[in-house]
Amino acid sequence: MLSTMQDVPLLISRILTHGSRVHGESQVTTWTGEAEPHRRSFAEVGDRAAQLAHALRDDLGVRDDDRVATLMWNNAEHTEAYFAIPSMGAVLHTLNLRLPAEQLVWIVNHAADGVVIVNGSLIPMIAPLLGKLPTVRHIVVSGPGDRAPLEGATAAVHEYEDLIAGKPTTYDWPELDERRAAAMCYTSGTTGDPKGVVYSHRSIYLHSMQVNMAQSMGLTDQDTSLVVVPQFHVNAWGLPHATFMTGVNLLMPDRFLQPAPLAEMIEKERPSHAAAVPTIWQGLLGELTARPRDVSSLTQVTIGGSACPPSLMAAFDKLGMRVCHAWGMTETSPLGTVSRPPAHVVGTEQEFAYRLTQGRFPAGVEARLTGPGGERLPWDGESAGELEVRGPWIAGAYYNGPDAEPLRPADKFSEDGWLKTGDVGIISADGFLTLTDRAKDVIKSGGEWISSVELENALMSHPDVAEAAVVAVPDDKWGERPLATVVLREGSAATFETLRTFLAEEGKIAKWQLPERWTVIESVPKTSVGKFDKKVLRRRYADGQLDVTNL
Repeated sequence: MLSTMQDVPLLISRILTHGSRVHGESQVTTWTGEAEPHRRSFAEVGDRAAQLAHALRDDLGVRDDDRVATLMWNNAEHTEAYFAIPSMGAVLHTLNLRLPAEQLVWIVNHAADGVVIVNGSLIPMIAPLLGKLPTVRHIVVSGPGDRAPLEGATAAVHEYEDLIAGKPTTYDWPELDERRAAAMCYTSGTTGDPKGVVYSHRSIYLHSMQVNMAQSMGLTDQDTSLVVVPQFHVNAWGLPHATFMTGVNLLMPDRFLQPAPLAEMIEKERPSHAAAVPTIWQGLLGELTARPRDVSSLTQVTIGGSACPPSLMAAFDKLGMRVCHAWGMTETSPLGTVSRPPAHVVGTEQEFAYRLTQGRFPAGVEARLTGPGGERLPWDGESAGELEVRGPWIAGAYYNGPDAEPLRPADKFSEDGWLKTGDVGIISADGFLTLTDRAKDVIKSGGEWISSVELENALMSHPDVAEAAVVAVPDDKWGERPLATVVLREGSAATFETLRTFLAEEGKIAKWQLPERWTVIESVPKTSVGKFDKKVLRRRYADGQLDVTNL
């Protein structure tokens, strides 16, 4: 028996049409670094998205399923591309501007991008690569920046504003299959070549609805969201699409991602919400500590990408900024969990402990834990295993090139189709996830596991430690032991002995887990999306580049 419901495809064009019509007065504000930021209403974004779609199809020959890449900061024009490209039936491919040149070349060629929309300030990044990008026929430049490096380019060069000028402000968006490709994003390639994840219209639509739920980010048209998380990183955690559903105002930082301008835009534009990885918030906390600002408007902060140290969460609580943990990855669109404590612990001592977890799984995400022997582990808050997930916005394969079948490597997907996340953790009986480490980062010492994340969080709770990363290094007796690499605050007098004693005090860390090897570094190396890059630290140790003290 079939239902009597209408079968209306879940399409990005419907999100765009709704946002620009019903929430037309909401705004996308782009920080310019000047006295006044640039402001554009949702209605204007809708008009310009239609103009961009006409230009791409009529002038540049973009057809269904063609890949159109963006190498852009977070700004209004990037938001227009977010909607125009998939709505017309093409595929948006966001390029990570922090990747090495050779990885960008590999990704563009693997995706067979035909058009690249680039911010003018990023021309020096793309121009030297064009001779290695045979599929790229057109470069569209948006915003200020020296165009000289593009002279003599193998691809035709266009100005964004000139290209869309005079084009119709309406577009007959096609009625697409909701399972069609809408956007794609590549993993950072920390092991092997980067892997392409292709999102469907359906997956983005359903994910956007989840972002807007009260138990998720729960924003309304009374809010302004400062979107620091890059638009090239997992669709900016779904915020551009989700905000057009509900009319949430967007504050886009463009290239001004340093702590000082972020503090300034919070003070002047008064956002109520912001989203970014912990390293951004560490920098902002230092800025606000050194130069206090009025940041009282910012009452909700979503942190994901890696675990938020408890000390950072507590520090922002004192500033009136409530940190909400979230977990996800490129393959999960990315929202996998959000940490909203259950009602019965709100206002009790247990609430903070719940907030430190990665959070509870929404209805759209199924989860299970798998032990080292493939056994299924219980949700008892104690049994640690690799997290596996599935759901309507979870990847089931990787993109394997224009003429190849999707790729489902055994180390990434189970035989029955679940995504192997590579994260190790526990799940409580009421469905709250606590990640203890990445499978590749957990320290296997004498047959027992040591969580590098737990050690790092404990170290970063010391007032003299700005950052800390812990990695496994070979040990003749135990197989592996932890190496603590610390970044000390300016003027710190802390010694390795005092830090080790600090870890041992009050049972913070079990005695057998305490690091014997210590080193001070200037800064913790980061990946292209702001996570600690531990493979760099392991390589430096193996190459003898670290000055290590043994206690």
